Amino acid sequence: MVRAVCFDLMDTVLYDPYREALAAAIQSAAPAAPAAPAAPPEIARHRDPTCWPAFEIGEIDEAEFARRFFREGAEGFSFDLDAFNQVRRAGYRFLPGVREIVASLEGRALRFVASNYPVWVEEVREAFALDVLFEGVYSSHHLGVRKPAREFFDRLMARIGVDAGECLFVDDRAENCEAAAAVGMRAHVFDGAAGLRARLVGEGLLGG
Repeated sequence: MVRAVCFDLMDTVLYDPYREALAAAIQSAAPAAPAAPAAPPEIARHRDPTCWPAFEIGEIDEAEFARRFFREGAEGFSFDLDAFNQVRRAGYRFLPGVREIVASLEGRALRFVASNYPVWVEEVREAFALDVLFEGVYSSHHLGVRKPAREFFDRLMARIGVDAGECLFVDDRAENCEAAAAVGMRAHVFDGAAGLRARLVGEGLLGG
């Protein structure tokens, strides 16, 4: 029996505007040439791969994330945090049909957010009234560890007070679902509202 459904947040419940925000924030400029948006491969070569994970678990703050986005010595790049946040804040929205599905679970199962996301989760929580829609909101920012680490799920289970075998975990990333299954949770790889609804019907949480 499923007593709780744990939802990833970005690209599962809400659209993640990170890519658009990044495009707005990053500029590359060659000497004597006007600044121009950096191409994705160019960004990947020069970015610091440690800063986003550190930001997601609260090891560094937003300003440090922007400062460390590019590796030391990466010349000719800049990160406009104000532009990033403007596009990010404007870009969030519920994915089609998902809010209605989550709302329909009220009284049928406990509903939790279980997300990799930095301190921005608090903005989203308020803007989309997540505390009304869910019984709890937990992200890597709160738990101090990121999916797919087992410790993420151990800490999540301790917070929500439900056994892993009584939880359905929903995430758009297969590796996170595999990690959830490894600790005994049921798991569903999110590919849209129709597939999610069908899974919840199959679990006996919604009517057919």
